[in-house]
Amino acid sequence: MGNKIFYKSSVEKDLRKIDVNYRKKIMDIIENTLSKGIVGKKLKGEYKGLFSYRTGDYRILYSKINDGILILRIAHRKEVYK
Repeated sequence: MGNKIFYKSSVEKDLRKIDVNYRKKIMDIIENTLSKGIVGKKLKGEYKGLFSYRTGDYRILYSKINDGILILRIAHRKEVYK
């Protein structure tokens, strides 16, 4: 069994900005890949302690918490770190 996935409330707003077909792909990645453990890139600098997973031009920012994984942001690569 994988990690439990939690979402920050603002992630719903992030998802509404993404095309429906790509949104489904992102959700599949979260449920099938991220839930199995830490994948992607460990971030540095002001984002130290967070992780980023790349899917096409989009990034999923998340952190590891005691109960599982907390999804913090899903956005286009040009906007995600702003």
